[in-house]
Amino acid sequence: MKTINNKTMQGVVLLCFAAFALGACATPPAPTIDMSEDAELTFDGLRPILNSRAAKAWARPDLDLTVYTKIKLQSAGIEYRPGGVSGGTTRSRSGGGPFEMTEDQKARFQSIAAEVALEELGNSERFTIVDEVGPDVLIIRVALLDVVSFVPPERSGRSEVFLNRVGEATLVLELRDSITDAILARAMDRRAAGDTSGLMSRSNRVTNTTEARRLIRRWMSGVRERLDELGAHNSAE
Repeated sequence: MKTINNKTMQGVVLLCFAAFALGACATPPAPTIDMSEDAELTFDGLRPILNSRAAKAWARPDLDLTVYTKIKLQSAGIEYRPGGVSGGTTRSRSGGGPFEMTEDQKARFQSIAAEVALEELGNSERFTIVDEVGPDVLIIRVALLDVVSFVPPERSGRSEVFLNRVGEATLVLELRDSITDAILARAMDRRAAGDTSGLMSRSNRVTNTTEARRLIRRWMSGVRERLDELGAHNSAE
């Protein structure tokens, strides 16, 4: 059986889990678990991860992912922000909003999120996606919260709409043991889809779908790359 010392194991695990963003600034501080006495623990006993690229991240102090070789993707659902503009009212040619999402838009977004997440994790070179639980199976539980749409309702004869962002969402990702369902780590990050730093682009179903796919892919590719880094390190031990 391969072994790995605790200091090295913890460092690799944090690299795996703490970074969602790609292309971060050069030589960022290494992520570490806050073991100080005044660290603010979560309700389920997780400690903050310092220097995480995600907005917030927490982990068990005894976190060890080296026993896992398979991953099981699990959805914790999608929640939408209430109170958006409904009907056919558009505040401006730039779209205004946020707007209430139709059932059709919600169904498309849910389908996109599931498809892209499975596709990205399926590209892992170190972990196999499975449907069953087991002692070597790590559950990756994903929730999308406070989803906001800036896409106005579709209306025939409407003049073109240009947007600098299609929408926003908060990703909450948890790592759990598949046998005990024990929470091992959690991260939270909020991003915008189609954020072009103030530049406007034409909004239609094709471009909006593309931006939604891009947002989910950026999140999940970061997770997959860090999981592969962990697996590669294990192989080298």
